[in-house]
Amino acid sequence: MSEMEQRQVPVLYLVVPCYNEEEVVEKSASVMGDKIRRLEREGKIAKGSKIMFVNDGSKDKTLYLLHQIAEADKMFSVVSLAGNYGHQSAILAGMMTARQYADAVVTIDADLQQDIEALDHFLARYMDGCEVVYGVRNDRHSDGFFKKATATAYYKLMHMLGSTVMTNHADYRLMSKKALNALAEYKETNLFLRGLIPTMGFPSDVVYFDVKAREAGHSKYTLSKMMTLALDGITSMSVRPLRLIAGLGFLVCIFSFVMCIISLVDWVNGNNVPGYTTTLIVTLMLGGITLLSLGIIGEYVGKIYMETKHRPRYIIDTLVWREDAQEDR
Repeated sequence: MSEMEQRQVPVLYLVVPCYNEEEVVEKSASVMGDKIRRLEREGKIAKGSKIMFVNDGSKDKTLYLLHQIAEADKMFSVVSLAGNYGHQSAILAGMMTARQYADAVVTIDADLQQDIEALDHFLARYMDGCEVVYGVRNDRHSDGFFKKATATAYYKLMHMLGSTVMTNHADYRLMSKKALNALAEYKETNLFLRGLIPTMGFPSDVVYFDVKAREAGHSKYTLSKMMTLALDGITSMSVRPLRLIAGLGFLVCIFSFVMCIISLVDWVNGNNVPGYTTTLIVTLMLGGITLLSLGIIGEYVGKIYMETKHRPRYIIDTLVWREDAQEDR
């Protein structure tokens, strides 16, 4: 950047989605609050920077604790959704709310596993002119064998299908107000931010960080939720599975044609050998392929069905945001 284009020190908002995080939310608020104050003292962010917790329909005492935190310190604000809309929608709700007040927004999980000290590097990249900065974990040594293997296979599959999703990036990112305003123009209901944001084309960079042990409690991201997110990522960002079905159908047609020729030759030569095994194998194979194809097509049709309804991606129930002695709800 030239001197004339040098950016001003930004007002930074941390957006922290929460779902049943009562065990860790007070610790998270303390650690994040200390980090924001330190960045302010060092002149890396402007006064007025905040931490915005997004309560995604928690069923425990998370919302009660968040309100207490926000009432005690105006640095903290709370966006409470009317129900449980899911991790991606909670992140989007926080970003779209924060962009009204912030120059830059960083999304980070509440469990403190994503290294908050990496914020210094995020801000350095922002000051250099990046509109989006991705946090990417150095490795997956903290994961179990199953999660590590499935994650590796998933990213390889996504890249094979033509997705721009970044390997080992899990919604720890910085976005400028410019990028957030552009993101607001995307209206799709089926959200997969990890794949969507890289398609925007803004100048971006990567910051690598080490994953830490969870401070308290356990992950709320169950296997079923991870599989749902993975499926959403595939069907939201690529139509290649549909093209694979077409290719598979073409191969099956060729196979069937060859089998017909072989059968006719055997009939002409008088080799009327009972074909029970062949018939069974072909029937089972075609039946399996048909059901799998219908399932994939059905997944896309379901996504189209949900998009045509134009339902809101989230509904905000309450907003606690204070500036000096003011409080908006």
